Amino acid sequence: MRRSLVALGSSLLAAVASLPAQETADGRGSQFLDPLLDHLVGDWHVTRRFGSGRTAQNTVHAEWVLNHQFLELHYLDVATPPKYEAMVFIGYDNTQKRYVCHWIDVFGGGFSGLAEGTSDEAGRAIEFVFNYPAGKFTNRFTYDPATQSWTSLMRQEAKGKWKLFAEDKFTVAARK
Repeated sequence: MRRSLVALGSSLLAAVASLPAQETADGRGSQFLDPLLDHLVGDWHVTRRFGSGRTAQNTVHAEWVLNHQFLELHYLDVATPPKYEAMVFIGYDNTQKRYVCHWIDVFGGGFSGLAEGTSDEAGRAIEFVFNYPAGKFTNRFTYDPATQSWTSLMRQEAKGKWKLFAEDKFTVAARK
């Protein structure tokens, strides 16, 4: 009896797993496919240069998660123990025709943010705009196909003027 219940349960699980994802007219349920962001999947070494000139070293692991709806970037400082960690989720809003970015890190909810983003005409960059109470903050991810590397340029608006917050240079650590 127990063996037949296990077999039945396994059969039902296999049948459900083989069903295609349900899709709606607005694309919900379908996987988010983005050739530009596919270039970001993998493991990276990131050198961050702050506007002050100080530098920091991070690793980033990027992979598709949540039914291929979001690209997750897991930033981790190379220090032991790490001083910085962030989880970044990049997706696409089919109804609004825009990218979205959820950025959460060790600095807590007051500094986490949700941004809207657009890609450039060449299809090599996505710029996100975060609207913080102190002013706007932008993060532009740009892919260089010649070097197969990425740059993340972060700028912040303060008192009506834009200044460099930091620039990240991504180099491949290992490809999956």
